[in-house]
Amino acid sequence: QVQLVESGGGLVQPGGSLRLSCAVSGSSFIIGTMNWYRQVPGKQRELVAGITGHGSTDYEDSVKGRFTISRDNAKNTVYLQMNSLKPEDTAVYYCNADIYLTTGRRILWGQGTQVTVSS
Repeated sequence: QVQLVESGGGLVQPGGSLRLSCAVSGSSFIIGTMNWYRQVPGKQRELVAGITGHGSTDYEDSVKGRFTISRDNAKNTVYLQMNSLKPEDTAVYYCNADIYLTTGRRILWGQGTQVTVSS
């Protein structure tokens, strides 16, 4: 069974940094685009950053210049380096990925990891 497992969330002071990781486990799959989303209570989940299989990246405007998405295809892992964190970055962060299985394409989500930016 293919699944996404996230790690790296926590509590950080404003101006601090965190790095989130999301590893795809299982077998017999190819990973396409991978994304990071975030969600705060009462609001829709929003796309924060994405990276294609070829390494092209895109970012939501509020995180440009502060967050960096990257991937290690050998480890089937996507990262989100978050610098200069602000209180408004507080949210549950989710990764998702386009997964191509022998049975077809699926979009899978991680379980979410809490990021809290507070003094």
